[in-house]
Amino acid sequence: MCKRLFIITALVAAVFCGRDAWSQAYPAKPIRVVVPFSAGGGADIFARIVGKKMGENMGQPFVTDNRAGASGIIGCEIVARAVPDGYTLLMGTTGTHTTNPAVYAKLPYDPLKDYAPVSLVAESPFVLLVHPSLPVKSVKELIAFAKTRPGQLTYGSSGIGSSSHLGFELFNLMAGIKGVHVPYKGLAPATSDTIAGQLIMTWNSITASAPYIRNKQLRALGIGSARRSALMLDIPTISEAGLQGYELGSWYGIFTPAGTPPEIVRRLRSEAVKAIADPGLKEQFAALGAEPVGSTSEEFVEVLKRDIVKWAKVARAANVKAE
Repeated sequence: MCKRLFIITALVAAVFCGRDAWSQAYPAKPIRVVVPFSAGGGADIFARIVGKKMGENMGQPFVTDNRAGASGIIGCEIVARAVPDGYTLLMGTTGTHTTNPAVYAKLPYDPLKDYAPVSLVAESPFVLLVHPSLPVKSVKELIAFAKTRPGQLTYGSSGIGSSSHLGFELFNLMAGIKGVHVPYKGLAPATSDTIAGQLIMTWNSITASAPYIRNKQLRALGIGSARRSALMLDIPTISEAGLQGYELGSWYGIFTPAGTPPEIVRRLRSEAVKAIADPGLKEQFAALGAEPVGSTSEEFVEVLKRDIVKWAKVARAANVKAE
């Protein structure tokens, strides 16, 4: 009996020692970061900024792999089906993990079950932009103006079911107004058409919007964050400007496939938080109009659950469905 107990104890110790040695040796090769969008977008930029610093700190390069297509679905499925060994990561977004589930009847991945959230990297608020010819200078005035012209004001988004689209639907529901949605393949062309006067309003990031706001080509009525941006402190939050409790923005976060060993997830989370706290990275984030986060995995899960519920309610109320 004692001999059997000794053997079992030795085997258990060997397993844990082996796992510990493996986690200490990690990473032993380059780590792939799948970005489910084209190069140059927010997810791509943050993946490269954070990946570079994490790679420097961990002694292995983080290689960005852009797998764009189908609103981020292609890249997300690749990571969901990848070997859960810590060598394939995903830079997920609000769209891939909270608005896609709200508007697609069926996805080839589950935003909660198929991934192990590592850390929330950054949050980037949207700015509500209108053409300068519109006779409104605040969110309150916009709402009052829209109520006298139901179904007449046009607003552009980056596509049906996108964060910018659902953001307008939430705005409409909370304000009690109705407009005409015009979907685009990205916020850049929607912004261009708003400048040209072909649209009444759209969203964009504060960084992309700043030159047009300063040149008075566009008027900013409010920012979708909980507090004002240091980049343009004169722009009020939408909540304080007339629609209390309203928030809209994009977040970016690191995921691994579900089943990745907990010790590897913890190591990645620790290294991500360390990288995001770097003063140099903070400066880069600030220049992009983004707030660095660096959350725990548990905090990230709570953000996911909250936003999945939020956007599902909006999509149902506005009857938004993606094809």
